[in-house]
Amino acid sequence: MTIAPQPDFDALDRLDLLDLDDTLEAEDRLLRDTVRRFATEQLRPHIAEWFEAGTLPARDLALEFGKLGVLGMHLSGYDCAGAKASQYALACTEIEAVDSGLRSLVSVQGSLAMYAIHAYGSEEQKQEWLPRMARGEAIGCFGLTEPDAGSDPASMRTYARRDGDDWVLHGSKMWITNGSISDVAVVWARTDDGVRGFLVEKGTPGFTSSDVHHKISLRASITSELSLDEVRLPASALLPEARGLRAPLGCLTEARFGIIAGVVGAARDSLASALDYANSRVQFGRPISSFQLTQRKLAELAVTVTNMQLVARRLAELKDDHRIQPHQVSYGKFSNVRSALEVCREARSILGGSGITTEYPVLRHAVNLETVYTYEGTHEVHTLVLGERLTGFASYR
Repeated sequence: MTIAPQPDFDALDRLDLLDLDDTLEAEDRLLRDTVRRFATEQLRPHIAEWFEAGTLPARDLALEFGKLGVLGMHLSGYDCAGAKASQYALACTEIEAVDSGLRSLVSVQGSLAMYAIHAYGSEEQKQEWLPRMARGEAIGCFGLTEPDAGSDPASMRTYARRDGDDWVLHGSKMWITNGSISDVAVVWARTDDGVRGFLVEKGTPGFTSSDVHHKISLRASITSELSLDEVRLPASALLPEARGLRAPLGCLTEARFGIIAGVVGAARDSLASALDYANSRVQFGRPISSFQLTQRKLAELAVTVTNMQLVARRLAELKDDHRIQPHQVSYGKFSNVRSALEVCREARSILGGSGITTEYPVLRHAVNLETVYTYEGTHEVHTLVLGERLTGFASYR
């Protein structure tokens, strides 16, 4: 397969219309450049092949991400880096500039599975799992969504009952990233005392998984169904601090922050690819970037990407100040994912027929973002979160 020229990442300065890079501290710039270099050298050369094959060497990549220090990097202690939210955002942007599936691997590990253990687990659970997960030696997944309970997690059917000192879980979970390769699954279930969280280890009798195949989107990502058939767990498997639906929703709020920053990378990469193509593609005796209609497209896309960056930066500031609110995270996902999709679709039009192949990343980013548009809270749900904030009326039911 012929590989098209990739965007010149030194030339990304031309897309920085507001000189946002000037606001980065030296430490942040070093981190950003380190992750960008890793993504360019280790991930980008292989991503088209992984996407076309519908596979991902996730275990090997987890170890590499662990060495890079991005797994649970925003958590403190237990061999986690304790990085600022703004630094985690930079890492997510650079990883998703290659592919949303790769950022999903990182954010599900760190912001869902590891965060759940960090926020709600016992000290023993933290010591057992977090250091290994930070190094990528153990992989985790997050089991909340079910075949019949997506946007309405309160309707989940997975149930956990007490049996002596043990718990017995029965049910299923769907659309679980990293599910079949995980060493531990954070599984949420209804109990007589409300929703509780459990750590279910790989190999536990009655706990099985199967991968979802024939995907069009997020092909470079492992998506699974989890089945729990009378799975018996010891009392020590319960996350002691997780009580009620607020706990898993808190994990989702944490993970959505990475999405908000990550999709900036997908949009920026699509714009950079379209700009490079437009400068080199000659029609009617001149580069198509010299025509007014193409320049209008490029200008509008560049402004949209910059606005996405500003939203991500502002939310990172709020998160670093410990002032971020759930409706602000919904604002970010609502705004940035929608904008990223618009950028990818318009950038594809600049590439013409070349844009429908995997030689260029633009349409791959677009189809991936169709999944990001609906996972971890659909676009419609975030619309209603903002509507409730504006009006004071909840309209979910």
